[in-house]
Amino acid sequence: MQMGIISNNSKKLDKDEVYSALSNVGAKVTSQRALILRIIRQAQGHLDADEILRQSKISQPRISLSTVYRTLRTLKNLGLVDEVHIDDLHHHYEAKSSDEHYHLVCLECGQVIEFEIPLIKQIKKAISDIGDFKLIDTELIATGYCSECMKLKRHDSDKSPERTNHD
Repeated sequence: MQMGIISNNSKKLDKDEVYSALSNVGAKVTSQRALILRIIRQAQGHLDADEILRQSKISQPRISLSTVYRTLRTLKNLGLVDEVHIDDLHHHYEAKSSDEHYHLVCLECGQVIEFEIPLIKQIKKAISDIGDFKLIDTELIATGYCSECMKLKRHDSDKSPERTNHD
């Protein structure tokens, strides 16, 4: 079984591309929608609403968190943005991708790493071959520790006093 980490090499988007994306799905183009969609598409990772708000305030200082959430819901309903449920309290947003991918989440630093795995395509095909169930979507989030956090944990444990085994 082979797993591939996906590199997120996003490009700078101009306003025309963002306006075009909104227009193509029949959405009313507002400055907030265009700004938030541009922020998400240019992101080097998965953003939560607070980070989107922080970045939005640079060009639109009066934008509110409720506007960000309302716009995210609209962009999600339009199929332009995916919402990733890291856990019950953490929702991150990413630009809708034609590539099916899944997420590894570091429990220490919160880093989200995208990956793809051929086995899931085989599972999806097997489900559709059954014939009694129409599969619409799959979501896989695996949690653990990224390599940097594992290095830090090892480094910290090397400094801690030796534990004794009390039998």
